[in-house]
Amino acid sequence: MSDTAEAEAVLGNLVTALQMLENCPEFACLIPEVRVNLAYALRGAQTPEDVAAVEGRVTAVRGRPQAAGMPGWGASDHLARRLLQVRKYDPEINAVINFKCDQEIIEVVQQYCREKGLVLGAVDRAEEPEEVAGRDGGSMPWKVKQLFEKYGVMPRLFYEGAGWGKEPLFLVLGESAVEVTEVAIDIARRYREKINR
Repeated sequence: MSDTAEAEAVLGNLVTALQMLENCPEFACLIPEVRVNLAYALRGAQTPEDVAAVEGRVTAVRGRPQAAGMPGWGASDHLARRLLQVRKYDPEINAVINFKCDQEIIEVVQQYCREKGLVLGAVDRAEEPEEVAGRDGGSMPWKVKQLFEKYGVMPRLFYEGAGWGKEPLFLVLGESAVEVTEVAIDIARRYREKINR
């Protein structure tokens, strides 16, 4: 596949994934204060510019997920840096999505992981060394390394607890934007069912 063909395939996959999110009203329950982003890296990605994400993120409008903009290259520095770090440990991972984390959502995800035979990871931000937390961009390599060392694999689903000025969040890793979105939608529907009981 030529570079142009791969780039177009990545953007097309992101557009499909966004349409899936926007057609899933249940997902609005999982949108955190920082909103949601969805990122997909080129196979040879080296910098955040090689990672496509949603311009302006995904928010909730009238109770439904709504993308603020279209997918574009370099649109998410944070998730792009996360993907680049994760791929040092698992090069099969190309995509990531984030969503809200609280105790009830953790319980839903624990059940989901048991059913699917997946490892559920957790990062305790309280364990982050001061010299890492204080350095700009220093915590990302530390968090990814912690996950890999703790579980022996890179968990496809994990959460980060609350930190100083940081909202707790879930992240789903996978091979494509559509794949991680399917997981997030499944969890959103299970969560909505649980809170509506």
